Amino acid sequence: MSELPQHIGYIVDGNRRWAKARGMSTREGHKAGYEVLKQVLLDTVAAGVPYVSAYVFSTENWKRTKAEVQWLMALLVRVLRDDLHIFIDNNIRVRILGSRERLSKKVIAAIEMAEAKTAHLTGGQALLCLNYGGQLEIADAVNALIKSGIKAGEVTPEHIEQYLYASDVPACDLVVRTSGEQRLSNFMLWRSAYSELLFIDKAWPDMTKRDVTAILKQYARRGRRFGG
Repeated sequence: MSELPQHIGYIVDGNRRWAKARGMSTREGHKAGYEVLKQVLLDTVAAGVPYVSAYVFSTENWKRTKAEVQWLMALLVRVLRDDLHIFIDNNIRVRILGSRERLSKKVIAAIEMAEAKTAHLTGGQALLCLNYGGQLEIADAVNALIKSGIKAGEVTPEHIEQYLYASDVPACDLVVRTSGEQRLSNFMLWRSAYSELLFIDKAWPDMTKRDVTAILKQYARRGRRFGG
């Protein structure tokens, strides 16, 4: 393909509605969504996209029931612990973007282990956005910037970029959201300034490798001018 994005961000949406439409539990929807997420990440990297991010738990998701939040965190730990070999086998580095506040010691330990075991891998990067909010990311970057000694009036966009989560990760060339909703929902606000946006009607658990191919074809057809 002639034109590949360097970074695709997926807003993973529709797990609960997918499950409800099938008379299934919320947990079954999230489990199905994870299985699809794993495959979509692998398929996207295999297609030649070096950075793939996924919005798996936002700062706003803490508003969900305690039982659902606890189950999602347990699923994340299982993913990072038991399924990490899948990413290692495919030479994919795993990184977690977001705040560590409110995360349990068990979750943080799983994050640190997964990042350490895959830090040397070079075949692509899977960026899981956990306890992530675009506004919080910018606020955290500004606070770090202030602590570094930069004075008011001296701050530039380049300074802020240096203090984003995983600051070496490039801007999103394309943001994809499933389930028919057409909004960013606080995802990658800084990195999406010039992103192409693609909204797909199907729920996340219905995504397939064929969809990844279609997404890349549509991106290749778009003309990006960056204000020019």
